[in-house]
Amino acid sequence: MNTANFKYKEITSGILNAAFEVYNTLGCGFLEKVYENALIYELKQRGLKVTSQKEIKAVDAISTIHEAQLLNYLNASRYHVGLILNFAKTKLEYKRLVM
Repeated sequence: MNTANFKYKEITSGILNAAFEVYNTLGCGFLEKVYENALIYELKQRGLKVTSQKEIKAVDAISTIHEAQLLNYLNASRYHVGLILNFAKTKLEYKRLVM
């Protein structure tokens, strides 16, 4: 997949790097709130402005329901790109959706 033309590539790559840092530190098995707090901390450490609880998951798998929910959030907001992060697997799972 060629990512050169991804909209907001720099910011989403930075968020994913922070998510991987959190996952590598904590692993899987915590509640969503633990990952949310850790990710907020990590993003702020990287100089990003952060608002709490947009789409962090700790579930068996990202489903089409989660994707539809994120697309609805994007449609109702001024944002064009969203990430779903799932910390509950043995490997960080993520989806990048564009409006």
